[in-house]
Order: sequence, then C-alpha cells, then structure tokens
Amino acid sequence: MPSEDQLLIQAARTVRQNAYAPYSGYAVGAAVRTADGRVFAGCNVENASYGLSICAERAAVFSAIASGARRITAVALCTPDGGTPCGACRQVLLEFANDPQTCVVWVVKPDEIVGRYTLAELIPHGFHLRNAPAR
Repeated sequence: MPSEDQLLIQAARTVRQNAYAPYSGYAVGAAVRTADGRVFAGCNVENASYGLSICAERAAVFSAIASGARRITAVALCTPDGGTPCGACRQVLLEFANDPQTCVVWVVKPDEIVGRYTLAELIPHGFHLRNAPAR
C-alpha cells in the first residue's frame, strides 16, 4: 500500500497533466495534505494577461480552503525540471501551514523525486501579521 507521501506525490503528478500553460510551456501540478488528512490538487492556469495566471500551489491551497480546511501539513510539487515554489506560493503556504518546521514540501519531476524540504527551509523569514488568526 502506498504511503501518504507517495499518494500526495502521485496526486501532484497526475494533476500536472491538466495544467494550462500555452505561454510558458511550464506545466506544474501541486497537491496539499490538510491536517484532517484530505488531499487537494491544483495545476497552473495561465492567461494571456499574465498577472491573471495562477500557480499550481495556490490553486491547491485555495481548493482546500474552499472545502473548509485551514491547516496544511504537507505539499508535493511536480515540475518539468524540479523547480521549487515561487515566493508568492511560499508565502501562501506559510499562511496555512500547520507548522512550517514540520510541513514537508516534496519537489518532484514526472519521473524522479528531486528533494524533500520543510517549508521553514524554503521561506526562512516569512512573515505573519500580528492580528492574523491563531494557528
């Protein structure tokens, strides 16, 4: 039986096939696992007005939030070359991470595991607003 991490990675690889990336040609899939064990996936969706595009990580997080989840415990990101999340996505992940020190971020290619990081390693100086909701 596959582990929770293997299932998360497979979800990111699978959803990457749905990416809409006609401008960059850089298809990305992401999956997040929430504190209650659910997995939500998302892919990047580009737009001719580039600023209106959405990254895969944010698509996955926003899907989780729309379904009532508030805490993320792990992330998997599948890119063509093993790229890590952009800064905006790192900050969004930080906002909803259960604990940045233990929130695992898997970075994979379609056929290879590239790395395993904690969110704290990827965004060591992220910020939180003082009046943000308690973790």
